[in-house]
Amino acid sequence: MKKLILLLFMCLFSSSILAQNDNREDKKAFIDALLSKMTIEQKVGQLRLISVGGELTLDKVLDQIEAGEIGGIFNTVVEPDLSRMQDRALKSPNKIPLLLGFDIVHGHRTVFPINLGIASTWDRQAMALVAQVSADEATSDGLNITWAPMVDITRDPRWGRVSEGFGEDPYLTSEAGRIFVEQMQKPSLAEKNSLVTTVKHFALYGAVEGGREYNSTDMSERKMFQEYLVPYKAAIDAGSQAIMVSLVTVNGVPATANHWLLTDVLRHQWHFNGVVISDHGAIRELINHGVASDAKDAVRIAIKAGIDVSMNDEYFLQFIPQLVKEGALSEDDINNACRHVLSLKYDMGLFRHPHRNLDPNLDIETMFADNRLHRKEAREVARRSIVLLKNDNKLLPLSKDQKIAVIGPLADSKRDILGSWSGAGRANLAVTPLEGINHAINNPKNVSYALGANLSDDPALFKFLNLYEVTAKFDDRPVEKMISEAVELAKNADVVVAFVGEAQGMAHESSSRTDISLPESQKRLLRALKATGKPLVIALMNGRPLTLVDEFQQADAMLETWFLGTEGGNAIADVLFGDYNPSGKLPMSFPRNVGQIPVYYSHLNTGRPHGTENMGKYTTSYLDSPNEPLFPFGYGLSYTDFNITFSLSATEMQQNGQIIVTAIVENTGNREGTQTVQLYLQDVTASVSRPVKELKGFESITLKAHEKGEVHFIIKPEMLKFWNDKMQYVAEPGKFNVFIGSDSTTQNKQTFTLLNN
Repeated sequence: MKKLILLLFMCLFSSSILAQNDNREDKKAFIDALLSKMTIEQKVGQLRLISVGGELTLDKVLDQIEAGEIGGIFNTVVEPDLSRMQDRALKSPNKIPLLLGFDIVHGHRTVFPINLGIASTWDRQAMALVAQVSADEATSDGLNITWAPMVDITRDPRWGRVSEGFGEDPYLTSEAGRIFVEQMQKPSLAEKNSLVTTVKHFALYGAVEGGREYNSTDMSERKMFQEYLVPYKAAIDAGSQAIMVSLVTVNGVPATANHWLLTDVLRHQWHFNGVVISDHGAIRELINHGVASDAKDAVRIAIKAGIDVSMNDEYFLQFIPQLVKEGALSEDDINNACRHVLSLKYDMGLFRHPHRNLDPNLDIETMFADNRLHRKEAREVARRSIVLLKNDNKLLPLSKDQKIAVIGPLADSKRDILGSWSGAGRANLAVTPLEGINHAINNPKNVSYALGANLSDDPALFKFLNLYEVTAKFDDRPVEKMISEAVELAKNADVVVAFVGEAQGMAHESSSRTDISLPESQKRLLRALKATGKPLVIALMNGRPLTLVDEFQQADAMLETWFLGTEGGNAIADVLFGDYNPSGKLPMSFPRNVGQIPVYYSHLNTGRPHGTENMGKYTTSYLDSPNEPLFPFGYGLSYTDFNITFSLSATEMQQNGQIIVTAIVENTGNREGTQTVQLYLQDVTASVSRPVKELKGFESITLKAHEKGEVHFIIKPEMLKFWNDKMQYVAEPGKFNVFIGSDSTTQNKQTFTLLNN
C-alpha cells in the first residue's frame, strides 16, 4: 500500500513538473513570436510608463497607445478612461494590453494608517488585512499594478518619506514587505483580484545623508547586505514581480545607472526575473548627477545598467531606436527589457483577459459608495496602530460621562488624518478625532472644541503645504485670542485632549525637516493648556518620530496616533474611552533631540561602551544629552500590566539543530490586553563587530486579567547568520545571548552556544 501511495505521489509530482515545463515553453514561444514581429519602436513602447497631464492630454495618450508607443499608464484611477485606454491598446499593431498602475501605499478608496502606523501594530494579520483590502479595492476599480510596498529602512526621522516605510528594523520591515507582496499578488498573478507589487525604492533611499530628500548615500557592502538590502530581498523572495529604483546615488553611482546594483546584485545574485522600473524622471536626472552628458547618453546608461521601464518617460522613444541603429545599444538589450514586460503581462493573464475588472459604466460615486468601503477593517487596523506612550495615574481610559475639551489644529482635520500617499481616498469620508469623540461620548454637549493655534506661525509652511492643493488653512485671528478661547474651554472641562503634530504634507516626499520638534505655535498652546491645571492628554498626529522631551513632561497621558486613515477618529475614540486597550509598539526610536540622529536600537558596541566601569568620562557619550532615545524601538504601554519570563530548551545548538524559546506571559492587571513578545539575539563574539541586539521574532498574545499564556519561538542556525570578515554569509560558532521582552531595552537574558560540528 505504501509503495502504491509513493508511486502515485511520484506520478502526480512528475505531472506537475511537466505541466510547469509545458507552461514555460508555451510562454516562451508566445513571447518569442510576439517579439519577432515587433518593430524596435513597438518594443520601446512597452518600456514606457505614461501619465496623463499637462500637454499630454488624454486624447494624445490614447493616440500613442493605439500606435503601440505606450506599455503602461499610471495615475489614472477612474472610468471610463481606463477602459478607453485598454480598448485602444487592443487596436495597436500587436494588441498588447496595458499595465494600469497607481500608488496604493496604505489603502485605496478606504485609507488605512500610514505604513509607520501599520508597522506599529506588530501584527501580521493586520498587515495582511491592509494588503488584501487594498488589492481588492484597487483591482475592482480596474487597476492591475501598484508602486508598493515601500521597504526602505531609515534611522533618520528628518527624512520626509519615513511615513511611507515600516521603520528602522530589517526584520520588521521584511515581514511587512513580505506580507504585502503575498497578500496583494495572491498565489497567482492571473487571479481576478491579484495586484502586482513593485517593491521600492531599490536601494538605500532611507539612508540619504542628513535625512535630506534625494541626497546621496554612502555605505559599506557589509552594512548594505546585513541591514538595508534585507527587506528588498525578502519582498523579491516573496514573489514581487517588479521593483522600482531609488532616486539617490549609491556609493557614488546613481541607482538608475548602477550596473552593480541592478544587474550584478539584483539579477545575478538574487535571480530576479521581474521588471525593473525607474522612478519618476530619474533617467533625465542622470545628467544632473553628472554621469550622463545629455538625454541620449542617459538613456544608454540606464538601459545598460539594467533599467527596463521608464516611468513618466521622456526619452526612450526618441533615442533608443537611434542608439540601436548606431550600435551603442544592441537590439538584444531592448529585447531583454521588453521580454520582462511581456512576461509579466503574460503571467497576469492580460493577453487572455485584457479587460479584467474594467467597467466603463463604473461611475465615481458608485466607487465611493459606503457599501464599497471597508470601514470596519480600517477601524480595526487603526486602533491596533495607536501606541500609548504615557499614562500617569491611569488617566486613560476616560469616562464617557466626563466633560472633555478637544483642542488643537489637527483635532478636526479630515485631510490630515488620511496621511500622505492617499490619492484615491476622499477626505470628506474620513472621521476626524473630534467626530470620533462625539460619536463615542454619552452626551455630545460634554464635548467642547477650539482650534487653539495654527499648525505653525510660518506663512511659508502654509504656502508649501498648499502648493498643489489647498490642504492647510490659516486662521488669521490674533494668537492670543485663539489661545484664550482654548484655555477657557479647558478650564470648564474635566480633561483636555490636545491633538498636535504635523500636517500630512509635512511628512511626505520632499518634506525633510532639520527641526523635528512641534512648531512653536503648538508648543505655546500646550504650555497654556498645562497651566490650567486640568489633566492633559496629548494625542500626536504625525508621520515621523518627533522630539518631544517638553511635551512628554507636560502630558499626563500621551498617545501616538500617526495618521490613521478613513476611520482614524473612531479608532482614537475607541482607545481614549477604553473600548480598545492599546497594544501598539513603536517601529522607530524617538530621539530626544536631532543631535542624537541616527539613534537606533541595533547599533554596534564600541571599545568604550557607555557605562563601562573604571573609564571615567572616556566612554561613548554626549556632554549634553543621554545616549538613549526618549522612546525606544518596540516601546508601547497598555491599560494593563504584563510580566514576561522565559526558558530555553537547550543551552547548546548543533549547526543543523534548533532551540525552542518558551515565554510565559502573565497579565498582572485588571483588564484584558494584548502584549507583543519580542525576541532579540546578540552574537557575543564574532569575526566582525555585531549589534548589541537584533530583532529575530515577535508574537502577540491576548490575555484576560490575571491570565497566563505561552508564546514560543524557534531559534535556527539561519537566524544566526551574518556577513563575516570575508563577506561570507555564515553562522559562526560561539556564544549567543537571547533577550525576551516587551521592547528593545529588555535585559531579560539567557545564553546558548552554537557548536562547531
